[in-house]
Amino acid sequence: MPTIMKKQPLTLLGGLTAEQFLAEYWQKKPLLVRGALPGFTGLLARDEMLDLACREDVESRFVSQAGGWTIAHGPFSRAALRRKAKPWTALVQGLNMLLPQADEMMRRFSFIPYARLDDLMVSYATDGGGVGPHFDSYDVFLLQGMGKRRWRIGNQMDQTLIEGLPIRILKDFRPVHDWVLEPGDLLYLPPEWAHDGIAVGECMTYSVGFRAAPTQDLAEQFLTFLQDRVNLPDRYRDPDLELQKHPASIGAPMIDQVADMLNRVRWNRDTVRDFLGSYLTEPKSHVFFDPPAKPLGEGRFAAAAARRGIRLDARSQLLFADDSFYINGESVVVARRDRALIRQLADQRALPAQKLGDVAVALLHDWYRCGFIHLP
Repeated sequence: MPTIMKKQPLTLLGGLTAEQFLAEYWQKKPLLVRGALPGFTGLLARDEMLDLACREDVESRFVSQAGGWTIAHGPFSRAALRRKAKPWTALVQGLNMLLPQADEMMRRFSFIPYARLDDLMVSYATDGGGVGPHFDSYDVFLLQGMGKRRWRIGNQMDQTLIEGLPIRILKDFRPVHDWVLEPGDLLYLPPEWAHDGIAVGECMTYSVGFRAAPTQDLAEQFLTFLQDRVNLPDRYRDPDLELQKHPASIGAPMIDQVADMLNRVRWNRDTVRDFLGSYLTEPKSHVFFDPPAKPLGEGRFAAAAARRGIRLDARSQLLFADDSFYINGESVVVARRDRALIRQLADQRALPAQKLGDVAVALLHDWYRCGFIHLP
């Protein structure tokens, strides 16, 4: 896992330091880097990627331009893909959860907090293929693998979409930059920068995306989170009920009393912290963990960890806020003496061979039995 130094120029960022990139580009303007990953041609071959699109446990899409825009969701069959009229694009989400080298590449962007990191997507396109001019509401790094892709981008205010299409395509796309990316080149795009990527010959592009939840979604998820944590005693009472002129009227005393009852719902910064810890680490609906078939006992696990170290499963998300820790949607209590160790595991995604404390062994052994961590 790379460690990002504040003053260290990064080839990935064209010689900028992480601090410079955050100050000058992040959520402000695009950045094109030629040769961001010298010698990079991709993480997997075309056929390997298309095989992933055929798996039931993988989130995939297929976008076709032949005879009008269409979109389909996987799993697909290789025979069906071979029969598709060109040009077309196949996309696989969550490659970082499927290939160790994909997770390793995604972690090169650790100068952005993991709490913002979503996943690594790979797309394969035939010559001329793409998904049309559109805009995203999140930050993305586009890394070119095999082949070439032409990117046209623009910062237009008009985000009107063509009506009646199954995918979001801008009605009046007005690019201000036009670049052809070759293997190893990188393009960073802030949210809502319109862009259109067209394959020049067949090509594969790797996209590292960062989540940016809408306020409405955060509010809805927070209220759901509160639902299981609110405990309000008593119930509605009206011993002084007076005769109403209209029996169908909701009386002012009822409205006032219920308003007072609901005003007793309280939350504070700690509540919001725990909500974010749960929300940001919650696995996606199609993600499941694989516990070891024959798990080691706690003692043998501790001895193996001391010899070999441990690593987080690629599907695991471990975050912390101050002295609070969260893994895969759950809040966990970590003893004071073990907090530095678990923070190291969260940051580096692995722990080197070392002797673990008694409390840490019990916690990590539980995660091991759940499939959240592994012995290399």
